Amino acid sequence: MAEPARPGSVAEQRAAWTEQATAWDRWADRLERMAERFNQPLVEAAGPKPGDRVLDLASGIGEPGLTLHKAIQPGGRLVLSDLVPEMLQGAVRRFRDRGLEAGFVVQDAQRLALADCSFDVVTCRFGIMFFPEPRLALAEVHRVLVAGGRAAFLVWGPLADNPMFQVTRGAVEAVLGPDPRQRDPFRHAEPGALRGDFATAGFVSYVEKDLTFERHAKAGEPFWRAPLDMTSGGRVAALEPAARAALEAEVIRRLEPFRQGDAYRLSSRIRLLTARS
Repeated sequence: MAEPARPGSVAEQRAAWTEQATAWDRWADRLERMAERFNQPLVEAAGPKPGDRVLDLASGIGEPGLTLHKAIQPGGRLVLSDLVPEMLQGAVRRFRDRGLEAGFVVQDAQRLALADCSFDVVTCRFGIMFFPEPRLALAEVHRVLVAGGRAAFLVWGPLADNPMFQVTRGAVEAVLGPDPRQRDPFRHAEPGALRGDFATAGFVSYVEKDLTFERHAKAGEPFWRAPLDMTSGGRVAALEPAARAALEAEVIRRLEPFRQGDAYRLSSRIRLLTARS
């Protein structure tokens, strides 16, 4: 029997991300360069090397999979995993377009159907915040890693330090109301929020590191459409033109405090979590 879509459940998360999959794939290639700024520190911290076996969780449209693929060649094996097949289709397309090979599996990170000690490295970029029970996922990551294997995760820092999220989330909630199905991306924003779960899973050498990035976005260009579409998915896509215009006007209004001359100054703060099995 299928799991009921109760609040916060795996089924509810699957339904919410299925709605957003089209928007993520539509913007994937245009945002690839920007995504690299997050991919690089994650991959460097995970330390994959040629020949390694790497598992990426919540892979979505293939970030940081494309960066990982380069790091483990020649001879490496990469497996991309996601709960939502429609999201993973974006990764399949992007790897195929580049003539690259990888494994793709649709699985719940909290219940991986993968063998014990079958990977050298496990990564997850901005995914664990959406897992209903992160401790279960971390236990599974520890199980599939070899002894001494490396795990690296990225989570968002506080909402107050990520103004693009403040703007788009505030605009959507003002116009459409909150989406009760979506878990909070800032659920693990506080330092040490996942330290206990890593320790319980058996990880050692746990380290957290804060990273801050700054972006200057040109005023007058609709750079905010990508994060708006990707964070609100089907809710925005379903809007009539007048309602969409009202939402975009609200986004522009909320961006104004971050404007400096002919550009917006927008920072991003993330937290890098690394450990060994």
